[in-house]
Amino acid sequence: MQTGPVHTDHAPAAVGPYSQGYWAGEVFYSAGQVGLDPATGSMAGGDITSQAERVMANLREVLDEAGLTFADVVKTTIFLSDMGDFGAVNEIYAKCFDPPYPARSTVAVGALPLGARVEIEVIARPRPA
Repeated sequence: MQTGPVHTDHAPAAVGPYSQGYWAGEVFYSAGQVGLDPATGSMAGGDITSQAERVMANLREVLDEAGLTFADVVKTTIFLSDMGDFGAVNEIYAKCFDPPYPARSTVAVGALPLGARVEIEVIARPRPA
């Protein structure tokens, strides 16, 4: 059983007092990832597609550091600053997951950190062999 924070330099550093991810026993919780490029510290782009692709790449890096993959994800939450971006985000998201898909919630919010258009967090646990 694992417990404690997870950090990788291959995803953006936390912009506040939180961990990129955290193991709580057999369950892993990621912090929400926005479309920041970890190499530059800048948003991947102003368009939703660039940001969503970067969000998923950042999540992949955090999961990898935790020894997990998208196949281990059991729940996601997507936060959108504009629900009109739902279709574009869904297309990028769908490329990362295979059936059985994780449970998911999508929520429209008034604003996201650093002017992001999308933020996604995951809950994962290793799949039995």
